[in-house]
Parts: sequence; C-alpha cells; structure tokens
Amino acid sequence: MSEPLLEVTDLVKHFPVKSGVVVDRVVAHVKAVDGVSLSIAEGETLGLVGESGCGKSTLSRAILQLTAPTSGSVRFLGEELVGRSRRSLRPVRRQMQMIFQDPYASLNPRKRIGQIIGEPIELHGLAGGRDVHRRVQDLLDRVGLSPEHADRYPHEFSGGQRQRIGIARALGLQPKLIIADEPVSALDVSVQAQIVNLLKDLQEELGLSYLFVAHDLGVVRHVSDRVAVMYLGRIVESAPAAELYDRPLHPYSNALLSAVPIPDPRQNVQRERLVLEGDVPSPIDPPSGCHFHTRCPWATQVCDDDDPPLEELREAHVAACHHPRNLVPQN
Repeated sequence: MSEPLLEVTDLVKHFPVKSGVVVDRVVAHVKAVDGVSLSIAEGETLGLVGESGCGKSTLSRAILQLTAPTSGSVRFLGEELVGRSRRSLRPVRRQMQMIFQDPYASLNPRKRIGQIIGEPIELHGLAGGRDVHRRVQDLLDRVGLSPEHADRYPHEFSGGQRQRIGIARALGLQPKLIIADEPVSALDVSVQAQIVNLLKDLQEELGLSYLFVAHDLGVVRHVSDRVAVMYLGRIVESAPAAELYDRPLHPYSNALLSAVPIPDPRQNVQRERLVLEGDVPSPIDPPSGCHFHTRCPWATQVCDDDDPPLEELREAHVAACHHPRNLVPQN
C-alpha cells in the first residue's frame, strides 16, 4: 500500500496547570490529547467524533502545528512536522488548511471578503495583481456565492454564507488536506445539509482529503469513509463508517449512536437507548484502567485495574475495550 497522506503516531498534548502567588509552579497537567494515532489516505475522509471536551479540536490544532505537541509524530507527505520552525512549516501549511467551527469569529470583521480570501494567495506567491481578484471570484462561485460578494464585509452575511467564505479561503491555497473542525455545529439543520453536500462535491471535484471533526454521528455518517471515536484524549474505536454504525464494539460508541435520532418516530420510541450516567471525568486526573469504566454499564474489576490496548477485533475494526459489544460472528 502507498504511504498515507497524513500519519499521526502517539501524539500527546498536555497543558500545564500552574499554581502560586509569587512564583508559578506546575502542579498538574491537562491531558487534552493522550497518545493518539491515526492516518488519512489521499481522497479519504476520516470522521472524528466524541463529546465536547474530549480533545478533538486540540488534536486538530496539534496536527497543523498551531499548538506545539508535547510529544509524538505527525508526518505529512512523508515529512515530519513536529519540532520544525515556523519558516520551514510554511510550504507545508499551504497544503494543510482548516475550516474553523465558528463562522462568526473566524473571519476578520475589518476586512472585505476579497481580502480575506485573496491575502493568503498573495502571501504564498500563488498569484498577484488582477489574477488574485479573478481567483477570489472563481472561489466564491465554486462555494455557491456571487463574485460580487468579494466587496462586502463578514457582518453582511448569514452563518451559512460565512462558512462558505471560510471554505473558499481554505480552498484558495489548493490544499491536499482540509481539517474541518465542527464546520456545521453552529448552523441550522437545513444549512448543515447544504454545507456537508458542498464539502462532498468539492472532494469529488478536487480530490481533497478531510479530517471531519464533529460530535454529531448523524452528520459524520454521510461524509466519512472511516470513523474514529475519541474519549478523554484517546481514540477508543476506529472502523469503516458502515461497519462502525452497524456493529459498534465500544460501549461509548454504542451510547453515541443510541443518541442519534431516527426519522421514523415509532422506531425512535421503540429502540433501546443507552444513556450514560455521570459526567466526563477530568482530563487532569483521568480514571485508572479504562478511562470510560466510571460511566460504562458493563464495566468490571478488570476495567478498573487494566488499561485496554487499542487492538483489531474485526478486520479493519479496532477498539480499546475489555468487554466489546456486537462480536457475534456473522454468516
């Protein structure tokens, strides 16, 4: 098999917790990302799901080196990114772009849309002068906006339109990989569908790869080739999308899927729901053994004592669980 476009190995990001009146001293660490490994092939979409606070956004920023990882490896097109200077990362960052979660905060309110999209193109030397203006107009048209919108300011647009502008900005540098950090969570349901369909169309047209971050498994299902489930800074399950939705192994994945509404109200009422008790533990002091055992209805003593490894339990389907679900052999 060819080398993956992006390969992340044992990535760790811990934030120090300091205390002191005169001199600050480190008293603990927030384990936001705690040994994550994943890979994305060219033209593939990996969905990354989990509750708010599980470390998805921190992982996304650590992959792009927007926040320096504590340890681990990030290889893009075979090149190691961790530990490199900002100057040496500049050519790589052109090929790795991000769509941010908040379409209101991610656009500079003092600049026109043409400047927001065009400045990165000029800074990276991809075009100059009138060519920049033409490329901006082409990008706006590609994401479903009018070329005339280049002369307007962000406050003149709706949330869905602003997210389209963010997508156009990401496309301007002709990237190979786009990390979409919950790109539809702040939008209305009808607008969410439009943005998801736009991203799928752009992928087919331009051959893009996506890391699609979300907490809504219903949205991720329609865009992902594979899905990775994250809990308390770790990947607890990863599988092809159809496989994970049909036969999830980890109890946490089962709980997330049981929370996805079904369009048929009768089926929605009749199905068995798995409701988790308690809150997500603190990433400063995670539970011993399996981090999920304090909320798992099937936990036993071994879950408290031993941390389960992430291992392949079915073909291309890995999970970190002592008591996996749905392992009945299929005929």
